[in-house]
Amino acid sequence: MKIRVLLYEDKKNLRESLTQLINLSPHFVVVAAFNNCSHVEEDIALHHPALILMDIDMPEVNGLEGLKRIRKVNEQVNIVMLTVFEDNDKIFESIRNGANGYLLKKISPDKLIESLLEVMHGGAPMTPGIARQVLSFLARPAKPNASYHLSERENTVLKLLVDGFSYKMIGAEMFISIDTVRSHIRNIYEKLQVHSRGEAVAKATKDNIV
Repeated sequence: MKIRVLLYEDKKNLRESLTQLINLSPHFVVVAAFNNCSHVEEDIALHHPALILMDIDMPEVNGLEGLKRIRKVNEQVNIVMLTVFEDNDKIFESIRNGANGYLLKKISPDKLIESLLEVMHGGAPMTPGIARQVLSFLARPAKPNASYHLSERENTVLKLLVDGFSYKMIGAEMFISIDTVRSHIRNIYEKLQVHSRGEAVAKATKDNIV
């Protein structure tokens, strides 16, 4: 069965080209495409995507706001930003708010499909220049072994998040229910003062928490 993709891109020609490209792949099918995120919660509930490919600069409700709205109702769907923006603010705001990948629109068609497959296998695809910026940010001096008063169980959950485990995988690894995993993660977010998995992983890595 093909992987269901939801596409958000305001430029009609590009939206149609991306739809055609993705549908030609044996792995994916675009189930719907929109020019902004005005009804993103309803779109997800209706179309049940496994992957969302999203522009940032769109009218009415842009991709960054759409990303925040999605993560309030769905933490599992994979979201890849496809944009022209290479500035730090857009990159890190996307990552902080739960994006799984960040690609530039100048990416080649073959590399785009390869990146979408990568994210579906647990990766975090980024255009090389973007990856360098992220690595440069993470290389900045950090608080050594910063303490956020996480419990032993919360530390274990956070380490598994950093290692790329899904909620279901964490539950299986720790022999706890998905609801208990979610409870631990809510506590972790509160103690780290973050709002998404991506932001928690970035902070854990930068501050040597786990």
